[in-house]
Amino acid sequence: MLIATWNVNSLKARMPRVEEWLAQAEPDVLCLQETKLADDAFPTEVFAELGYESVHHGEGRWNGVAILSRVGLTDPHGGFAEGIEPDTDARLVSATCGGVRVHSVYVPNGREVDHEHYHYKLSWLGRLRAHLEATVEPTDEVVVAGDWNIAPTDDDVWDTAAFAGATHVTDRERQALADVIDWGLVDTFRERHPEAGLFSYYDYQAGRFHKREGIRIDFLLSSSPLAERSVLDLVDRNARKGTKPSDHAPVLALYA
Repeated sequence: MLIATWNVNSLKARMPRVEEWLAQAEPDVLCLQETKLADDAFPTEVFAELGYESVHHGEGRWNGVAILSRVGLTDPHGGFAEGIEPDTDARLVSATCGGVRVHSVYVPNGREVDHEHYHYKLSWLGRLRAHLEATVEPTDEVVVAGDWNIAPTDDDVWDTAAFAGATHVTDRERQALADVIDWGLVDTFRERHPEAGLFSYYDYQAGRFHKREGIRIDFLLSSSPLAERSVLDLVDRNARKGTKPSDHAPVLALYA
């Protein structure tokens, strides 16, 4: 099964790129983030014509997450599980696809260290861990994929000095991510590719992409039973090129 994640930075603006990429990459499951669409504006029928069932959890101008699947899609759920403080933003959607419980996540940005949005980010990650504890088991086949807005280590940023005092790299954010991973998840990309300099996001400004000045904030975390079937992990840099690209590249994981 080929599962991918992609922050498209407005599906309306990026729809031709998404259709083209689906035809080329042919993922079995695609998690989308930052669709910036309301549910009634999501192109369900277009994706159906391409062979994909879909579920979308959106709010309009901001955020928005989706899952596309050509291996079945059941038990869709938007947001956190019942009993967990609900999120006012559309940042999490879950569904079972081909026997795997798939989660598409768009972790809050945080804006500035100690900003109220930064504390919201930390709280959100704690609630994500609680959501996993309430809905799945580490022995299940689970993937949590998306834009995490956190670089797990210094090897995941092009220049640590450029991020001094900024979000995405602070100890508290990294610890909150580690707490989610400690539930029972594996970063198969990093295990397969321990080298530095492999990024998924490049700012539009200052020619960052062409200078390879990026940050790895998009990744798929797999439960151990699924990780044991992992055979390939990659970032599709080609999808970051060309006309009107997203500032994020798709990230893919193949499971035997």
